Amino acid sequence: LVSCHSVKGNPLRYCCCCQFFFFFEFYFFFIQTILGEIREEEDEILPRKDYESLDYDRCISEPYLEVLESMDSKKAKKYEAVRWVMVFAIGVTVGLVGLFVDFFVRLFTKIKFTVVGDSIERCSDKGCLSLSLLELLAFNMTFAFIASVLVLIEPVAAGSGIPEIKSYLNGVKIPGIVRLRTFVCKAAGVLFSVAAGLFVGKEGPMIHSGAIVGAGLPQFQSITFRRIKFDFPYFRSDRDKRDFVSAGAAAGVAAAFGAPIGGTLFSLEEGSSFWNQALTWKVLFCSMSATFTLNFFRSGISFNKWGSFQLPGLLNFGEFKCSDGDKNCHLWTAVDLAFFVLMGVVGGLLGALFNCINKAIAKYRLRHIHPKAKFIRLLESLLITMVTTVVVFAASILLGECQELSAPSARNGTVSSAALPALPALPALPALTFLLNLRSLTFN
Repeated sequence: LVSCHSVKGNPLRYCCCCQFFFFFEFYFFFIQTILGEIREEEDEILPRKDYESLDYDRCISEPYLEVLESMDSKKAKKYEAVRWVMVFAIGVTVGLVGLFVDFFVRLFTKIKFTVVGDSIERCSDKGCLSLSLLELLAFNMTFAFIASVLVLIEPVAAGSGIPEIKSYLNGVKIPGIVRLRTFVCKAAGVLFSVAAGLFVGKEGPMIHSGAIVGAGLPQFQSITFRRIKFDFPYFRSDRDKRDFVSAGAAAGVAAAFGAPIGGTLFSLEEGSSFWNQALTWKVLFCSMSATFTLNFFRSGISFNKWGSFQLPGLLNFGEFKCSDGDKNCHLWTAVDLAFFVLMGVVGGLLGALFNCINKAIAKYRLRHIHPKAKFIRLLESLLITMVTTVVVFAASILLGECQELSAPSARNGTVSSAALPALPALPALPALTFLLNLRSLTFN
């Protein structure tokens, strides 16, 4: 930088020159500091390995040109028809995966609450609720232990899997991210995690599971089963595989929330950087297939009414409607909009606070727990499960019994339980009632 003392004459020019050079000096110092902090933070957070990139460009080679020359319009139409069939198969498979996870979560939860409910019924009068707590801890920690072991077997199955799938769709080749073993560990891990009473959901893992289905199903091959080979040499390029992964991820969103259009928009806006109009229709069709499959089987199994289509997704808060014959019923009024806005503001502030706390905890875990031995990480998951179980059980006792909504108090509107699967029939005790209502927010 030029020294400000070399500028002579007008004092104003001297002052402006000093301010000018001081500004740039401060600016460069600020940028270097920020970049240094970012690099230091990235060095601490990013895994210590190198990733390769995927080849999304067309490989113009002699065999490829020969295939193009030999492909007439009839063969091209058959090739496109097979694409649509594969997209439909991906959607149906993702819907069945969601059904599998939901069924076993409900089965394990019912068994757990049946045993613990009987214990609470016996011990509520005898004052031995600590025994019921130990039984609940045994169930939850066993489920959490199984889920943790699955993650140790396949570390890439940890977490929701959404950041990894976004990276894959943008050209980053992460080892093992779309393998069959990862799929098994992912589906079984989230199953046992939810059954363990942890406040985790099935939505994020469904996206990862759908992406794995989209990557493997159209190729008819798996590294896990190398000896099983099919003579189907199509859709093997990274470009074709990427499009099917986009469809599978969208199907996972659609199956989780019952929103085919939402799944398509997720894949378009959040996931993929490579898109075309033809892919939009295929992804939407795949999402519709997943939602249809899950809705059909869940409604039939839960209500024994096949074809009723009352449960479109894994996340369901029920149907809000007025009671029959009540003309004065209004689900909401203009005055309620102010409370909706207030809820949104408070929710946004709490969400920002949660993100800050979560970031600090994640950085601490990556620095101090992740480098430790696998046994330490296993103990961490068991400790979190134990604390969660004790807090929920204690809250169910201290907060009192949930009261059933009576008919006179439901004049302004009622919540229909017809759209919700029946929870396990258990004794209506204060502790267990609150526990079931609290857990229903997670596994419904």
